[in-house]
Amino acid sequence: MSDTTPPSDAPDADHLPERRKASPPGLCPPPEPLWPHFLTGQEDAPVRVLLIDDDEFMRRVIAQELLSDMRIQLEGQGSSVRDGRRLLATHEFDVLMVDLRLGDGSGFDLIREARKLHRYCEIIVISALEDDAHVMHAFELGATGYLLKHAWLQSFAEAVLQVVNGGAAITPKLTRRLLTRMNLQGSGERPPTETPLREATLTAREREVLRFVARGCVSKEISVRLGISGQTVNAHIKNIYKKLHVHSRAQAVSLATHTGQL
Repeated sequence: MSDTTPPSDAPDADHLPERRKASPPGLCPPPEPLWPHFLTGQEDAPVRVLLIDDDEFMRRVIAQELLSDMRIQLEGQGSSVRDGRRLLATHEFDVLMVDLRLGDGSGFDLIREARKLHRYCEIIVISALEDDAHVMHAFELGATGYLLKHAWLQSFAEAVLQVVNGGAAITPKLTRRLLTRMNLQGSGERPPTETPLREATLTAREREVLRFVARGCVSKEISVRLGISGQTVNAHIKNIYKKLHVHSRAQAVSLATHTGQL
C-alpha cells in the first residue's frame, strides 16, 4: 500500500487570495462606514428640517421617510403659509421643504421669507408643478432643490443630505429637461415656448371677490354679500385682470388657482 496521500481538490492555504487569508474563517471584515464623518448630517448632529405641504397624504409620506433616517431631524411640519410663517419664526432649521400651492397662498412667499430670516438655509421645493417657469422662478428666489411629488428615482431624505453638503437636488426628469434647454440656448436655437409665470399678489379683498366669481356670482350678488357697491366690485375685478394679465373671469379664476392665490 502506498504511503502517498491522494492530492486534494482544495487549494493549499498558502495559495489562497490575500483577501481570504486576512480574516478568520467564517468572519467578514468590518464594513466601511456608509456616511463619512466629515459630511453634514450625523446621528449626533442631524440635519434640521421644516416641512410645509397642504397635501396631508404626501406630507405623511415625506415625514415618514425623513423620520426613518437618523441623520435627519424633522423639527416641524405644517399645511399652510400661516403655519410656515409661524415655524420660520419659532424654529431653528437647516432645510425648508415647501410646496408651491398652499391653501392660503403661494410657497414662493415662504421661500422669500426663509431667505430673509435664515440667510444660509437650504430650500427644497416639493411640487406637482413641473413647468420650466415655476422651476426657474424657484431657483431664482434661492431654492437649491426641486422635487416632483410623484416622481420615481428620487429620495426625499437623500435630497436633504445633498443640499446641506453643497449639492443640488432636482428630480432627474427636470434635470434632463433643463440640460436640453441649456443645450438649445448654447446652439442658438430657441427652446419650446411656454406660458410665462405671471406672479402677482392680490389683496385680501380682491381674493374675496374672486372667490365669489369662482362660485359663479355676478357683480350684483357679490356687492350684496360683501356690503359694497357694484361699482366697487367691478373696480376690484378690473384690478384683478390688470395684475394677472388676463381678459376674462374664467382666466382670472384659473390663473389665481394655479398660482395658489385662490
